[in-house]
Amino acid sequence: MQGVGIGCDHAGFRLKGAILRALARLGFEALDFGIYRALRTDYPRIAHALAQEVSRGKLHRGILVCGTGIGMSIVANKFRGVRAAEVWNPASAHLAAEHNHANVLCFSGRLLRPGQVAPILKAWLRTPYGKGRHRRRVRQIQAIERRLCRRG
Repeated sequence: MQGVGIGCDHAGFRLKGAILRALARLGFEALDFGIYRALRTDYPRIAHALAQEVSRGKLHRGILVCGTGIGMSIVANKFRGVRAAEVWNPASAHLAAEHNHANVLCFSGRLLRPGQVAPILKAWLRTPYGKGRHRRRVRQIQAIERRLCRRG
């Protein structure tokens, strides 16, 4: 079984349950970064904890859920080596993996329904990272990260 990190805030809590069930059906173990009850919480600390583990190479992939998915994406993309993408359907998940080598998916807990997550996850988890021009572009992103991390 492969591990995928997952974290959410209160607005993503309902969708998190559907994601956990879908991951299990697809043969993935979820490493849960919280929250564990639908209590109001600030998303940056959850995104920080998960993205840090992806950045350190301790997690290969992660999933974050907040009200829109945007806030989680903003925080996660602050970490070197994290390529977080907000996705809405299987096509956007497939392209995020293939073109951008997205290693973190961000979902909107307010705009997606539980029944929509399984096909999205399946597309993302089963799509190999693209080669050729896609790999070249990801290397360019990595070069930018290296330059920026040295400065500040």
